[in-house]
Amino acid sequence: MRAADLLEPIRRLHERIRDSVVSALERSDLEEMSRVAKDGDGDTIYAVDRVSEEGIRDFFSELPLEKPVILVAEGLENHGRAVIPDDASEEDAAFRILMDPIDGTRGLMYQKRSAWILTGVAPNRGPETTLADIELAVQTEIPLVKQHLSDTLWAVAGEGARAERHDRLKGESRPLSLSPSRARSIEHGFAMISRFFPGVREELAAIDEEIVRGALGPPREGKAQCFEDQYISSGGQLYELLSGHDRFVADLRPLLSPVAATRGFPLGICAHPYDLATELIARELGVLVTDERGRRLSCPLDLESNVVWVGYANEAIREQIEPLLREALIRRGLL
Repeated sequence: MRAADLLEPIRRLHERIRDSVVSALERSDLEEMSRVAKDGDGDTIYAVDRVSEEGIRDFFSELPLEKPVILVAEGLENHGRAVIPDDASEEDAAFRILMDPIDGTRGLMYQKRSAWILTGVAPNRGPETTLADIELAVQTEIPLVKQHLSDTLWAVAGEGARAERHDRLKGESRPLSLSPSRARSIEHGFAMISRFFPGVREELAAIDEEIVRGALGPPREGKAQCFEDQYISSGGQLYELLSGHDRFVADLRPLLSPVAATRGFPLGICAHPYDLATELIARELGVLVTDERGRRLSCPLDLESNVVWVGYANEAIREQIEPLLREALIRRGLL
């Protein structure tokens, strides 16, 4: 049994979730879908999240699997983890399946931006299994109600990535070609540091400013040197990088914990491993995805760990930005 054997079943599951969520959004008003369903220790769960989570465990339980699997996903009991079938042990499982049923909930429920269903499959190497072990990744767009096209992307490690664009009005899909930007500079392109939520945004903005000025020099009158797009979805940000829309994205929020502490409050929500479950797709298409020290991401496949990640569209962009990013972090004692 190979991870790739799960490609078609996972694609079917993604299609089911996509269609269910879009249908629910079409039937419901904004206030209903943006209602807080659960606000515990982890991320806030909204009503629209509940729609996407329904039936995931049952779906995998009904598959004719040769060996057990471990499912790690929001919405599951037992801290988001389930062994399938129920009577199996983790030690006997062939794979760990990391899933985010909706990445980008906030933008979708207010009908501002598409959200994404993210799934990564890794051979089960016990608790030490990490993002670097993922061998299959599938990412499916949940479009806005007014949007009739949505993309699905998938990759098998070492075999490249593929994509399709689905027309939900016609019920048809066609192959889609995607590739990262080949530009050698962030100038005249989209490049940004993620700063979605209150708390330490001005410090993140200062790092952003320092990097851009180091790369492009001081602002010029009447000119925009580069641009930013705060897409509140890690999967969405990876899509923007691999499709050629963005050239540089960094989510540094976990590094700012000491800054928040000196101000007397805890750090807010950060990206978690399930938000990066499909970074394999971006890498297979040529995007360079690293941690804050330039290493490959290797965080555990759980729902709790805070993840720092940096994405460069190509090696030239990395050579332009990475030294400036490292210097800005070291100067602030964050690296």
